[in-house]
Amino acid sequence: MVRLRVFNKEGHPCHKRFLVTEKGKPFFYLGDTAWELFHRLSRGEADYYLKDRALKGFSVVQAVVLAEFDGLTVPNKYGDLPLLENDPTKPNESYFQHVDYIVEKASSLGLHVGMLPTWGDKVNKKWGKGPEIFDPKNALAYGEFLGRRYRDEQVIWILGGDRPCETERHFEIWRAMAEGLHRGDGGNHLITYHPMGGISSSQFFHSEHWLDFNMLQSGHSARNLPNYKMVEHDYALKPTKPCLDGEARYEDHPINWDPKNGWFNDHDVRQAAYWAVFAGAFGHTYGCHDIWQFFEPGCTPVSHARTPWREALELPGASQMRYLRNLIESRPMAVRIPDQSILVSDFGETADHVQSTRGADGSYVFVYIPTGRPVCVRLDNVFKNKVMASWYDPRRGKAESIGEFASETRTFVPPSSGMVEDWVLVLDDSEKEFGEPGVEIAD
Repeated sequence: MVRLRVFNKEGHPCHKRFLVTEKGKPFFYLGDTAWELFHRLSRGEADYYLKDRALKGFSVVQAVVLAEFDGLTVPNKYGDLPLLENDPTKPNESYFQHVDYIVEKASSLGLHVGMLPTWGDKVNKKWGKGPEIFDPKNALAYGEFLGRRYRDEQVIWILGGDRPCETERHFEIWRAMAEGLHRGDGGNHLITYHPMGGISSSQFFHSEHWLDFNMLQSGHSARNLPNYKMVEHDYALKPTKPCLDGEARYEDHPINWDPKNGWFNDHDVRQAAYWAVFAGAFGHTYGCHDIWQFFEPGCTPVSHARTPWREALELPGASQMRYLRNLIESRPMAVRIPDQSILVSDFGETADHVQSTRGADGSYVFVYIPTGRPVCVRLDNVFKNKVMASWYDPRRGKAESIGEFASETRTFVPPSSGMVEDWVLVLDDSEKEFGEPGVEIAD
C-alpha cells in the first residue's frame, strides 16, 4: 500500500501545496472519472477498464459506492444491492466483496481509488434519484464501516458527490461521515469533498480539520470555462491546502448538455487540464462522458451519451493526459509554483488565455499557449543563467528544441497556431542539464 499525505515543510515555497507518498516522493494526481465502476461493471469488465487506465498513466480512478443512477434499487452485475433495506448501517456483504475486488485490482496496477461513499443525492436530493437516507448517526456508522474495511487499501476518500450543503443538517451528516472514516481507518487516508458544478469544496469546508485538500468542479456548461480562476482562488486561501479540478469538461459530452452546441473534444480537456495544473493545482481529473456511466448499447444513455465505453477508452484526450503528467514529472515537482509575472504579453481571455508555472528555485518555466499565439516572456525575472528553450506538443507528447538564449525579454512563436493548436513553451536553466521535456524523471 502506498500511503499519501500532504507535503508539510514549513518555510518551503510549496508547503501544503501538493501530495507526497510516505517516503516523501511527490505524487501527481491524474484522475479518471469512473463514477459507476462498482455499480455497472462485472469483475472482468473492471479488469479491462483498470488495466487501460493504468497503461495510460492515470494514478487515481474516482468511483461511487452508492451510485447516482438507481444505485440503491438496481443491483450490480451479480444481483447485489449495496444496502439492506436502504439502511446505511446494514451494508450487503456480497456487494462489498465486489467493491473489495475492484479496489484490490486497482492497487495491484498502481492505482488509487478516489472512493465516494455515496453520491450526494442520498444526503441532499436536490435533483436526481435519491432518496435521502442519511442522518448524522448512520453517516457516522457507515463512514466507520468503510474506513475499517479499507483501512489498508489505496483509497482517497471523496465526500459529497455533485451536491451543495444547504442546511446545518447537511453539514452535520458530512462531518459525521468524515469522523466515521477517521475512526475506522485511523487517519490513514486523505479526505476531500466533490461539489456541484461551478463550486469548490472550499465554499463549505475549507477550514474543517478533516478536509485535506480542496476539490472543485468547473463543470460542463461552456467551452473555455476559466477553471484557472477557481484554482487561483483556492490556492490563495488560508490556511493553505492543496487544490485541483476534480471534474472539468468531459470529453464527448454535449456542451451545456445540448448536442446542438457541439461536443467537448480532446482540445477542451487538454485546455482545462493545463490551465488548472499551471495555475497551481497539484493534479487534475480527466473525464469522459461515456465512461463515467459505462454506457453501452442497450443502456439508457444519460445526457446524450453516444459512444460505447470500450470505444471511448481510446478517445485521444485520455492518452494525452499522460503527456501532462510526463511533463510535470520531468522537472522537479517539489518546487513548482504558479507565476504569471514572467509573461510580458497579455495573458488573454477565453480560448487565448496563457498560463505559466515555474520552479520556485529558478530552474524551469512552463508556459501553456492554448491557441499557439506568440508569447513574450521576461526571462530575467526567473533565470540567472542562459536559457534552453523547447516546444512541447501536448497532443503528441513530443518536444522540439529551439535553442539557447540569454536571460532577456524575448518573443517566442509556436510552430503552429489555431483553435486546437496548443503548445507548451519549456524554458530551462541551461546549467541544470535537464533531460528532454516529458521524458526523464527529475525527482
